[in-house]
Amino acid sequence: MNTLVIYTYPNHKSLNYAFLQKVIEGSLENPNINEVQVLDLYEEGFNPVLVFNEHKRRRDMHRDPYIEKYRKQITWADKIVFVYPIWWGRPPAMLMGYIDQLFAANFAYKDKKGLLPEGLLKGKSVVCISTMKGPTNYLRFWLNNAHQVLMKRALLNFVGIKKVKFFEFGHMENVNGKQTKKLEKIYHYFKELNR
Repeated sequence: MNTLVIYTYPNHKSLNYAFLQKVIEGSLENPNINEVQVLDLYEEGFNPVLVFNEHKRRRDMHRDPYIEKYRKQITWADKIVFVYPIWWGRPPAMLMGYIDQLFAANFAYKDKKGLLPEGLLKGKSVVCISTMKGPTNYLRFWLNNAHQVLMKRALLNFVGIKKVKFFEFGHMENVNGKQTKKLEKIYHYFKELNR
């Protein structure tokens, strides 16, 4: 299993970075995982801004040379892991800009007759690891599960990815937020993962 970890947080001295390290640590100890690649969007200097004009058209995004290496990473990966904070009830704009560009027509999906397109990323699976200042139940009850609806139904299912696992960790700025326990949970999940 090839694993691509997409890290979206601007600080390497953060809890999100600690979660990234636990994903890597557990994955490297797992005999079912062949290789791990990490894409740090901030460190990479990824430009999340979409630009369309007479020279750069939306329908050609699947051939954009700027994002060719990122398309190759997605194609290579069997499992994609997103590590990010929840800001304003959703992932950061940096991650959404990456998704806007990468999950393009004729790469991630293909239009066909009928209501929904054909997802071209079938067979892959995704793990979303997110942190937030507020309580975990805030997303579920106050925001009607908007984060999971966005990531799973509006995005991942649309491109053919049906197997999606969420770890949403709330109260992460509290002294007693059980950070160590949650970090160990991620480490063990990736150490024991079999598909």
